[in-house]
Amino acid sequence: MTKHNDNATSRLNARMFGKLIVVAVMMFGFGYMLVPLYKQICELTGINVLAFQETEGVKVKPIDNSQIDKSRTITVEFDANTQGPFRFRPTVSSMQVHPGEMTQVMYEVVNTQPRTVEAQAIPSYAPQQAAAHFKKVECFCFQQQTLTASQARQMPVVFYLDKDLPKDVKTITLSYTFFEIGGRDNKKAETKSPATAG
Repeated sequence: MTKHNDNATSRLNARMFGKLIVVAVMMFGFGYMLVPLYKQICELTGINVLAFQETEGVKVKPIDNSQIDKSRTITVEFDANTQGPFRFRPTVSSMQVHPGEMTQVMYEVVNTQPRTVEAQAIPSYAPQQAAAHFKKVECFCFQQQTLTASQARQMPVVFYLDKDLPKDVKTITLSYTFFEIGGRDNKKAETKSPATAG
């Protein structure tokens, strides 16, 4: 009786072991097939083509940003003027950019007064024809700036040059005039003028 039970148990164990081997082989095969299957899906859908890949012995280059014209290089110069109690300047004087390339430059301003001031920046361009092709994505000139007493601030300008920029334009100057809005002197002048007139 015990011998019969031992034989039955041995057969069950052998059968279970065989099933486990089959499952392990199937899992290994499935894992092995995932890599080429993943590559095939990526090639068909065009996803994950970020680096050089080996495809059937041929090197596939990543797709370039077709919006950037790398055949042209434009020098962009930065300038700053102030009307009011500020120190105002670009952190770099110029940079080389390709049309269509997103670029960032920082301007720095310091309020030299012991009071809060409201200010605004107005841009200008040279040559004038470049203005239509100078596209700002982010700029401190989009809104008024409030600077507390003696505050220093770095402010970004994110821009790109339109690819339709005329071919003869090799250098563009971006200039900002930073001025106080409704300054203390202006308010004093406004209050004095009616008394003087009377």
